[in-house]
Amino acid sequence: MDTTAPNGGLKLNYKRTALIGFAFFGILLLWQVYDSWCPTFLTDIFAHSFYDMTSAELKASDPGKILEVQWIVGIIMACDNLAALILLPIFGNLSDKTKTPIGKRMPYILVGTFVSAVAFPFIPLFFHFNNIVGMVAMMAIVLIFMMMYRNPAVALMPDITPKPLRAKANGIINIMGYFGGAFATVLGIFFVLSSYINAPIAERNLWTIELPFIVASVLMVISALVLFKTIRENELAEQLKGEMAVGEQLAAVETPIDDDKPMSPANKRMLLAILGAEFLWFMSDNALGTYIGNYVIYYLKSVSSATMILTILGGVASVVGFAIAGKIADKVGRKWTIASGLMITFLGLVIMCFVFPTNVPKAGAEHGEFTFPVLLYVVWALKGFGMALVHNCSFPMVVELCSSKKIGKFTAYYYAASMSAQTVTPVLLGLVLKATMAWNALPVYATILTLLSCTVFTAFVKNIKAGKVANVSGLEALGADD
Repeated sequence: MDTTAPNGGLKLNYKRTALIGFAFFGILLLWQVYDSWCPTFLTDIFAHSFYDMTSAELKASDPGKILEVQWIVGIIMACDNLAALILLPIFGNLSDKTKTPIGKRMPYILVGTFVSAVAFPFIPLFFHFNNIVGMVAMMAIVLIFMMMYRNPAVALMPDITPKPLRAKANGIINIMGYFGGAFATVLGIFFVLSSYINAPIAERNLWTIELPFIVASVLMVISALVLFKTIRENELAEQLKGEMAVGEQLAAVETPIDDDKPMSPANKRMLLAILGAEFLWFMSDNALGTYIGNYVIYYLKSVSSATMILTILGGVASVVGFAIAGKIADKVGRKWTIASGLMITFLGLVIMCFVFPTNVPKAGAEHGEFTFPVLLYVVWALKGFGMALVHNCSFPMVVELCSSKKIGKFTAYYYAASMSAQTVTPVLLGLVLKATMAWNALPVYATILTLLSCTVFTAFVKNIKAGKVANVSGLEALGADD
């Protein structure tokens, strides 16, 4: 069916794009819970193993030892990402070549979701009973099957979205994902991790940490079922052949894409530059995501629910960024949209370097925590908005460099860069924290990497932009394709 607008401009189907976003909803829901809770679980379990006391007791008696175990926490988190680095290309290539009655991506999405959802609640269960082997094994299972899910789920959008529309579509997809992250964040407000960690072992309530994982698993399954019921992958691929062909002709690349020939030198340089800059910004962003929970609990000495409020604020700022990033890219191009996002993030991180514990007791706090520094909310709002501009445009730039036959493979390139960064950065930052014995090394580390990323991106990524595409807008753009 021809889905171009009467004036010849390509038309984005917002309803269908939002439904595809349920895949990303499940991804960010799980990772928000995983990243918010697992590093603190690992810190506590290693404190118990090495020093025969909880991390709260260790913080009170010798806070330096908390910093000393962060490099081990980093290794465990990095091992997960190393596995992802291997698995993402495998599942990307497999899904490109898969043909089933329900599509080439859907089998991986469904299997990955259901296995991950079953294993996920066992992570806090094994932690509660101080079983580090069981806990790490469950983390590994979740990661392996989420990698089966993640690459095909992300590749689904460019499979059925023409190239010039992918920045706007990616904004909608990411907004759906942040709704998933918001669910996880709300769970963190109601089930306060610091109240569990700071309590004596005999008084720890398993359900405080178990219920968020169970709820996340249930919502993941629901999101996958909604996706399966509403997106008929094979039918859409057939219906949209004409529109995808128009998208190929309007692609913003220097030389045309030809699957039967090697990539042109110009396109290869562009791909490597994007992936190199992406590696650096993910090193920065993942460092903050991995360690912010411990930073708040052990450095700022505040309650973990403050981290959840921080995440909500950052999420709201991100949604605003995703909502307008496509329009900004239409005006100035994807390159300068990303560069602007990196500089906004850099500004926020510079401010974070001057955030310190308030040393003001929080009223009503059970364990004598300090009030949360307000300045950190400003930092997270700037970072959330800035990185939304970056993430919104970077993935479309990568898959613009391939045809529809290789979207899974190029999605794997994108995630290989991000997962490489997330493999290196927890270990590297853990060693930095051990060497400096200073939590304030976290924002300095992230600030330097963000600046390097912006430098690489602006210097080596050429602003290759096709003529402006006449995208429809207003009420006409909201019409569904029947």
